[in-house]
Amino acid sequence: MAVSKSKVFLWILTPFVLIAALVAGYLWVALNWSYSKGERAGYVQKFSEKGWLIKTWEGELSLVALPGSMPEKFFFTVRKDDLASRINSVVGKRVVVVYEQHKGLPSNWFGDTEFFVKEIKVLD
Repeated sequence: MAVSKSKVFLWILTPFVLIAALVAGYLWVALNWSYSKGERAGYVQKFSEKGWLIKTWEGELSLVALPGSMPEKFFFTVRKDDLASRINSVVGKRVVVVYEQHKGLPSNWFGDTEFFVKEIKVLD
């Protein structure tokens, strides 16, 4: 019984398509489902664009502590350029960042941290 070339090709191609679909589905869930949400207040101390292929904005928020104690740093990622320009305009000012935590993202292609800033509010 002879097997046609198209059936052999289909048997070879199907596992690759299924694996690609599973990886794409996992990435979609990891990027769109948040493990936690919250807010942090402090001063944007450092903010820069990084990445080889996928460029993201990486920032550092100096959290306000008690006078005389070492400030804690909160590292975050921003994926949207319009939000990044707003953050750039308030570097050095006291702000509140609203973030979502996304666990399980592979490597640092989608950002150096698992904390993705969604909004920023300037405090007077």
